[in-house]
Amino acid sequence: MKKIIFIHLLNDFSGSPKVLSQVINNCKKKGYAIELYTGKSSQGFLSGLTEKHHYYFYKRFENKYATLFSFMFSQLLLFLKLLKYYNKDVVLYVNTMLPFGAGLAGKIMDKPVIYHVHETSISPKLFKRFLRFVVQITASKVIFVSNSLKKEESFNNRSETVVYNSLPKTFTNKTFQHTYKPNDNKGIFNVYMICSLKNYKGVQEFVEIAKLCEQNKKVHFTLILNVEQKEISSYFLNKPVTKNITILPTQNKLEAFYKKASLVLNLSRVDEWVETFGLTIIEAMAFGVPVIVPPIGGPSEIVTNEKEGYLISSYEIEGIAQKILELSNNENKCLELSKNAYKRSLDFNEEVFNSKIIEIIEA
Repeated sequence: MKKIIFIHLLNDFSGSPKVLSQVINNCKKKGYAIELYTGKSSQGFLSGLTEKHHYYFYKRFENKYATLFSFMFSQLLLFLKLLKYYNKDVVLYVNTMLPFGAGLAGKIMDKPVIYHVHETSISPKLFKRFLRFVVQITASKVIFVSNSLKKEESFNNRSETVVYNSLPKTFTNKTFQHTYKPNDNKGIFNVYMICSLKNYKGVQEFVEIAKLCEQNKKVHFTLILNVEQKEISSYFLNKPVTKNITILPTQNKLEAFYKKASLVLNLSRVDEWVETFGLTIIEAMAFGVPVIVPPIGGPSEIVTNEKEGYLISSYEIEGIAQKILELSNNENKCLELSKNAYKRSLDFNEEVFNSKIIEIIEA
């Protein structure tokens, strides 16, 4: 049985390393020998998965050119580190298009290279074209997380498969006994959003929507950002927010928040950042929480408008605010959406995900 070498750039608590952790755990259960390479960083979903966790230099800087130099240097180091597998029977499993050094190493060594592609919104365009070029010349197989992503980023003459992200049993086991309630014990309608601290993720839109709902004291907003508190403080230093918002740093266990949620938003800007799947969407739905999501990309494959939630562009902030206020006063509609959301979440089954991944690796 071949050894699988998994490669990822930044280990944190975002969606792509979370999905990769599921792939790794699946492969471990199947008896594969595995090793993992990530850029040296803080803790994340990939921490502690294997004793053979190797690190290569990578660091982000405030200066974009310094970050670019750091990234390119990191890929040179990664390329050199992976050459040690030249005479070994391995498969390289590259998570996202970013660790291109792994693809080039696989090409040089004539090893199978599997890319698990999660992203489409990469800038600048020249950089994205370069990454796509590397995937095109090095990939043996490509996994896409949604049909819309495959349609957007398909590669010529490569084995391509769509595998939807899934919810692990360790997560869904916590949803069975949960009963969704539109309002908490104090009668508050709780609106949540979980995302990176990036403008294109709709952070400012979330703040504006909360401001539009400020007069309704029964609606509260919580923003969970995948950064440390010091970055939040710096970002909002000169950006006042209304009193109906709570802003929290990285939370590695989101279940407690989903249990409190009345509604979960995804406000990624449709012209700047196309969500290719939306893991937090199906996580929320597994707890029976209705959602408001973008009308394009992966979310539009998960959610049917007015069934599990609503498909609304984040630029329609007044429309979203109005919908939130309507739902906060319509318990029956919330319960109807909740029932449908939970039912739809069952389609993203861990067993299906696991079997498809192993089938691709072994084919």
